[in-house]
Order: sequence, then structure tokens, then C-alpha cells
Amino acid sequence: MGRLNRCFDALRTRGRKALVPFITAGDPGPEQTPALMQALVESGADILELGVPFSDPMADGPDIQRSSERALRRGVTLRTVLDLVREFRASDTHTPIVLMGYLNPIEVMGYAVFARLGAHEIDPVFLLAPTSSEERIARICALARGFVYYVSLKGVTGSDKLDTSAVADKVRLIRRHTALPIGVGFGIKDAESAARIALISDAVVVGSALVSRIEALGNGPNLERGVRAFMKGLRAAMDGMGPGRVRESL
Repeated sequence: MGRLNRCFDALRTRGRKALVPFITAGDPGPEQTPALMQALVESGADILELGVPFSDPMADGPDIQRSSERALRRGVTLRTVLDLVREFRASDTHTPIVLMGYLNPIEVMGYAVFARLGAHEIDPVFLLAPTSSEERIARICALARGFVYYVSLKGVTGSDKLDTSAVADKVRLIRRHTALPIGVGFGIKDAESAARIALISDAVVVGSALVSRIEALGNGPNLERGVRAFMKGLRAAMDGMGPGRVRESL
């Protein structure tokens, strides 16, 4: 059983939803990434999504685009990202890590080389969109492992058009085709929206809102403190203990 399966099984037993923060590997600098990953886990993250920097990240909004540019200027490549994961694994062997990236860096590394990762219980996480037909949903769910990632809106991550009711309808449709956990990302910006999405999904993915805070904090003494504070607010709201608590069901 892979790390994702073990994580979701444990969360299900505790009646808890997964909090999945996204950061771009190498932003603000590669030397900060393992410590940031640890800070995220210590402040409530269950799964980490680590972005592989790319020069033309079309699905990502301006915050993540700029974070990729900063990491690329620091010389971060796909191999660097794997090295950073290895460094993190020296102190944390159980937290699942999902790499998010584009095809081009894999092509540069070589498909055959990258495919060897499949021998290490690595689950392919597939994405579904608001425009995905039911036929496509069924096909993707049949191939998916770990969890299914639903992109909650049309457009780039970080947009302000999150329609929770529409997301709930789509998640119900997806559940007809899979018993896997369903994670929802894009458009989740604060504790309130995280709490609402936690009511209807198994995992809440927060990217641009966190990356923008990292950009604002910069490579300074308040970086980890600010990240921890933001994460703790999300975690408390999702667990029904914070200001983002949502009482109604969807």
C-alpha cells in the first residue's frame, strides 16, 4: 500500500479531511524548500504538493507563474526537485508527496528514466475539470490511483470564481465512478473556502494563496512563521474549530 492510501485510510478513521498545500520547489530558494515542507506538515498538512518549476505554466495563475520564474533563476530542475524530496525524506518517511508539473521537464529527463519511478509505488494522480464529460470521468477514474484531483473552476489557479454548489454537484458525479478519495483545488483562497470545500471532498488543495504569501514574506526570518500561521488557520477551519467554520451542509 502506498503512502497516499495509508494517509487517506488514517484520515477516514479519524473523520478528518486532507489538507494539501502546494508550493513550488525552489521558491524562494532550494535551500528553503525542505524546511518549508517540514513546517507545512508540522502546522497541519497531510499531503504535500510540490510544483516542478517550468518556464511556461499555462494552467497556473500569476502567483505560481512568478514562483516558477524565481525557482528557475535559481537553477532548479526536475532532478533538483527529486533531490529536495530525498532530503526531506531523511526526516519524514511517511508524508505523501505529489509532484505537479508539465510534460516538458519529463521529456528533457527522458521518458524511460522517469518511468522507472513507477517501480517505487508512485501513484499517477489524474485531473478532472468542470468541462470533463461523464464518459471521460469514467475513463480517468478507471485509471486513477491514490486520489482523483478535481479542478474546481474554468481558468487558472488563483481565480476568484469558486462556485461551491457547482463543485458539490461535480464531486457527486465523480463519486459515481470511483471509490478513490476526491481532492479539490483551484480557487481555494482562505479558511472559509477551505472549510466549505472540506464538507464535500476528501482533500482540499491550496496553492496560489500560499505561494503568494511566500512571495510576500520572501527569504526572510518570518517566512516559516507566516507559512505556519496560514496553515494552522486552514487546518482549524477544516476541522470546525476556527473562524472559517461552516455550519450548513452542501
